[in-house]
Amino acid sequence: MHELIEKSKKNLWLPFTQMKDYDENPLIIESGNGIKVKDINGKEYYDGFSSVWLNVHGHRKKELDDAIKKQLGKIAHSTLLGMTNVPATELAEKLIEISPENLTRVFYSDSGAEAMEIALKMAFQYWKNIGKPEKQKFISMKNGYHGDTIGAVSVGSIELFHHVYGPLMFESFKAPIPYVYRSESGDPVQCRDECLHELERLLIENHGEIAALSIESMVQGASGMIVMPEGFLAGVRKLCTNYDVLLIVDEVATGFGRTGKMFACEHENVQPDLMAAGKGITGGYLPIAVTFATEDIYKAFYDDYENLKTFFHGHSYTGNQLGCAVAIENLRLFESEEIVEQVARKTERLHLLLQDLKSLPHVGDIRQLGFMCGAELVQSKETKLSYPAEQRIGYKVSLKMRELGMLTRPLGDVIAFLPPLASTTEELEEMVSIMKEAIEEVTSFVF
Repeated sequence: MHELIEKSKKNLWLPFTQMKDYDENPLIIESGNGIKVKDINGKEYYDGFSSVWLNVHGHRKKELDDAIKKQLGKIAHSTLLGMTNVPATELAEKLIEISPENLTRVFYSDSGAEAMEIALKMAFQYWKNIGKPEKQKFISMKNGYHGDTIGAVSVGSIELFHHVYGPLMFESFKAPIPYVYRSESGDPVQCRDECLHELERLLIENHGEIAALSIESMVQGASGMIVMPEGFLAGVRKLCTNYDVLLIVDEVATGFGRTGKMFACEHENVQPDLMAAGKGITGGYLPIAVTFATEDIYKAFYDDYENLKTFFHGHSYTGNQLGCAVAIENLRLFESEEIVEQVARKTERLHLLLQDLKSLPHVGDIRQLGFMCGAELVQSKETKLSYPAEQRIGYKVSLKMRELGMLTRPLGDVIAFLPPLASTTEELEEMVSIMKEAIEEVTSFVF
């Protein structure tokens, strides 16, 4: 086992990881079962962040395993360039059935960032195709995150992740988004209305050159599980409609039941023009992502070839049969096991468990929408004073949680908690108990 760890240190470069941290605290996962994973030393851990926000039914779900095996008996992959395949075609129909009603077309890719990149390119080319090439710019939300490809980074706004790539990025307008806990008033309605007012001012001045606005759906994930106040997303939709700007909704993290709705925009009956989704689409098994589009957008690309309106974009593994086959079975399980309804029911119990965390002296705020949760750690509850970044409190708490038998990744000093959707009430209680113990122990020794 030691030899395998040394190989990992010698050869691997891990994503979003300072490798010096990994060398000091290496971890290699060997297997998984249910909502737990096991490392090469035989230690088990709760998968407290759904293997980066995507696992639905737990690991080694028999029905999903069998769906992949069955498809392997037919074919593993063939291209979608100029043709399609059986599971990609069947999955597209099922996706359209469960998506917001104005979305009628599915474009496949391999990851959420790619799905967003596709949405940006579609929005840009849409206006060109219909004779409005002046609409080339984008509005993105402050603290937003849409992935790590250059287009997705360009409409992101997390300084820590994105500042180094500034020279590579195209400029976008940045609009404020309600962060109620950190707002001056602390009032959700006032905070919402101020942000919408500022967005409208930006649109009044610039809408003639803006192609689209991109926004995470209901929750800003990577910036710290910032839940939007009621009415904000619907207000953004209304403003985009009023000023003739396409709305791109990012459901990569929030889609497929994570918030207690199949898609988070359903909380406010928002109909996007373009929508990116991924992560939970295959139950957390294989890399499939999708970009949904309206029929109007699709028709803007439909023409004789010589008119050059084709959407020239694609990926080698687009519409992969294995991924689409397991996604179909995943959606069948959503229906037969009432996954979305279960999450909605268990959300109330989880809310009570998390409120118990809020009693801790260094937990400033608890944010939750369904099974998408975050606990913000602070030096002082009264002043909301943050810990100095160099103390890395969130990281230290996550290491203590690992020691206690649960995995997650912090978002700065916000402890993210996104359990698999199939987690039982008892499992949720055990995971929150580990969070509480770790937070108590680490923060009690920091001054």
